[in-house]
Amino acid sequence: MPDRTPEQDALRAEVAKFTASEITPNATRWDVEHADGAYPMHLFTRLGELGWLGIGFDEALGGSGGGPVERCILFEELAYGSAGAALGLYVHTALAAGALATVADPELAGRFVPDLLAGTTTGAWAYAEPDSGADVTRVRLDACRDGDHFVLNGSKMYITNATFADLILVVVRTSGQPGRLGGLSVLAVDGDSDGLTRTPMDKLGMRPSELAELHFADCIVPVDRLVGELDQGFRQCLAILSQGRVFAGALALGLGRAAFDAALAHVGTREQFGAPLAAKQAVRMTVADMATRLHAVRHLVYSAAETLGSGGDYDTEASIAKLVASETATWVSERGLHLHGAQGFMLESPAQRFYRDCKVNEWGEGANELQREMIFEATAKGYRP
Repeated sequence: MPDRTPEQDALRAEVAKFTASEITPNATRWDVEHADGAYPMHLFTRLGELGWLGIGFDEALGGSGGGPVERCILFEELAYGSAGAALGLYVHTALAAGALATVADPELAGRFVPDLLAGTTTGAWAYAEPDSGADVTRVRLDACRDGDHFVLNGSKMYITNATFADLILVVVRTSGQPGRLGGLSVLAVDGDSDGLTRTPMDKLGMRPSELAELHFADCIVPVDRLVGELDQGFRQCLAILSQGRVFAGALALGLGRAAFDAALAHVGTREQFGAPLAAKQAVRMTVADMATRLHAVRHLVYSAAETLGSGGDYDTEASIAKLVASETATWVSERGLHLHGAQGFMLESPAQRFYRDCKVNEWGEGANELQREMIFEATAKGYRP
């Protein structure tokens, strides 16, 4: 793991303190009240005021400096309190604001990124469709050019933040047939656009984050909302998604840590047969394995973040970090639930929430089967760990 700086340690302490006071005590309520649209919207403005949404962004766009390591610290510590709340903030910053800041022309980026980083507007990233998940080449949402605007017709599915987002970055097909990566563009679409319908979707875990299906019916979007080049915008955004795997790994690490700490506290106090569970060798071995795997994940995630920050070839490291972090979070959460027994199965227990939250990490930013394919391809071309 890269050497930490005093500034990074201070940031971690500040975010951990914020999480302990403002997120963790509310995490169960946000999870239970999800059906009422209970995403904690105040977190956007609060983190904007603190400058944390701007971590990793240029100061000219309202950013607050720092880089990938600092952003990993932020997402890890926020996810420790509520992975669902952290997911909404991750999509807003790393994907929506990140794509605009990196790919959009300076005028478009300057128009939207400062408000996103201030938390006064909210963002979403939309590429999945009913028939196109990991295979983005199957995108069918049609954007037909008509003078100075595009006309959008089609649907998007499983879009985080889409129930409330002020700005949605939408992957559309501007030319060619499904099955090709070329011909895909990205448009910055207002959330209240005429012809756009947002339908909330319920889900198993990450419940504080809000998910929606988007339907576009003759939705008009000005040509000046094009993010990147026509027919090449999504290809230009691929680096943003690859970087996102590093930050998704940090989010999974935070969730895994929370599940581990809850399990460790439980086995230290829960007595069976006249002794704490922690006195049982089988339990001790399980806890040791949980700690070992999380330690390995920390090194993988922050090594990938350091490589990304230094301008190195981070792509394969990002896939490895996301793969191992997500599967470790799932394993640790399941073992933690098991160690809690019937108590953990109750809805008031955080253990069951960790278990429900973890699985989606294995699908987001490219399913883990896809990560394995990319890792294999990299090794075939000479990559060595």
